[in-house]
Amino acid sequence: MDILKWRNEQIYHLRQEKLLTEIDQENYFKNIVNKLFNQDQPSQLLFSFLKGEACIGYGGLVHVNWVDRNAEVSFIMNTELENEFFSMYWKIFLGLIEQVAFKDLKLFKMFTYAFDLRPKLYSILEKESWLKEAVLKKHFCLNGNFGDIIIHSKFNLDFYDL
Repeated sequence: MDILKWRNEQIYHLRQEKLLTEIDQENYFKNIVNKLFNQDQPSQLLFSFLKGEACIGYGGLVHVNWVDRNAEVSFIMNTELENEFFSMYWKIFLGLIEQVAFKDLKLFKMFTYAFDLRPKLYSILEKESWLKEAVLKKHFCLNGNFGDIIIHSKFNLDFYDL
């Protein structure tokens, strides 16, 4: 239910159309997430992000394209920790998910697809050698205002030649 709370608090930057209910969350985990564990090539791989025993975030690889060897990176953390710890935890998460994506799964590319609302997010990506690959102009609408989508990518140079 922590994830439900965080998603609802941060709906402004998520591709989530409405506030989630407990029933929505239970159905998602029961009907979507639980089935991923039995798939050889799941469409998403989700992980809890822990500090000690406490879950302070979650994320993973979503929209995994096994044919083209790419996936979108998704991450959300406890809203109460964002102001002080977002940069540190996002950087740690990126390092962990890069290991999973590139070393374990041997994907070719990871990317982010983010509403242009969170400047701290992009500066960290660029410091971690992610390429600002595209800006989709006026690509989403929030409260009647259109905004840009920013896509950053990182390529697996250890296993693939560009």
